[in-house]
Amino acid sequence: MSRFEGKKIVIIGDRDGIPGPAIEECLKPIDCEVIFSSTECFV
Repeated sequence: MSRFEGKKIVIIGDRDGIPGPAIEECLKPIDCEVIFSSTECFV
């Protein structure tokens, strides 16, 4: 059992680091709900 199972997840990725869709792909096997996923540029 993962600590993310049954949770609602907000993902904010970084353009120069790990983008949001990549993090979302990693969470697909886990039973969680991604309610927002975005990639931002932090300058």
